[in-house]
Amino acid sequence: MKICLVGSSGGHLTHLYMLKPIWENQEHFWVTFPKEDAKSLLKGERMYPCFFPTNRNLRNLIRNTFLALKILRREKPDLIISSGAAVAVPFFYIGKIFGAKTIYIEVFDRMDRPTVTGKLVHPVTDKFIVQWDEMTKIYKNAINLGSIF
Repeated sequence: MKICLVGSSGGHLTHLYMLKPIWENQEHFWVTFPKEDAKSLLKGERMYPCFFPTNRNLRNLIRNTFLALKILRREKPDLIISSGAAVAVPFFYIGKIFGAKTIYIEVFDRMDRPTVTGKLVHPVTDKFIVQWDEMTKIYKNAINLGSIF
């Protein structure tokens, strides 16, 4: 199985990195911001830099959509995992077109309201994971697996 791990740097990237027991023995690659924290954490990992800022930035959404098309066509992942933020959106939609399964993990600090990214990717997410029981009422078919931390 080939896994694409896509997310912003910072907390979103940390969330994904904490899932290391899931991806470390699988072929995988990363898509994230080319910031120092990502470069340091992912040293030695295969990483594609994406465009930022992404929050409410139409220009970079378009650029990341073309980037997703290019990367996903080349890599052909079986599974795309993200915990946000906005860079996940084009990768989830294009990934579905290419037949990839998707898993989205809503961030830990959202206990009672959805994120914009969560709302946008929910329709194309195969497994939508939340970390609070309250969030299962907000997202249809969400699974609460508890805290990643």
